[in-house]
Amino acid sequence: MQPAMHQPQQVSAILAQRKLEQILDPAHPLCKDDIVWILEFIKKKVAEEDPQLMELSQPRLMQNFRYFADISLMLIQRRNGFDQEADRLKNWISEATHGLTPPKSSKTKSRL
Repeated sequence: MQPAMHQPQQVSAILAQRKLEQILDPAHPLCKDDIVWILEFIKKKVAEEDPQLMELSQPRLMQNFRYFADISLMLIQRRNGFDQEADRLKNWISEATHGLTPPKSSKTKSRL
């Protein structure tokens, strides 16, 4: 009997979670590609009507959208890199992806 293989969706979800954790890591310097990846990740989840999103309250969905918009505007308006805004931007990313990822461990929360 062969060991259970991960389904492509499961592998994709695991890779997305790892990418998100990497982006939110305080030691990881943000770049434009990271920001674009986050925005595309959120857009995909919304387009797919992800069940995790459907469980969120309307006020929470509005909050997610607000942070999505803030991230988008920062990307459009940025003049230099994201170094000076990294902490704030990572907080916005965490808020914009609320409900789309497993809850943060206490270790992750303490780093943010």
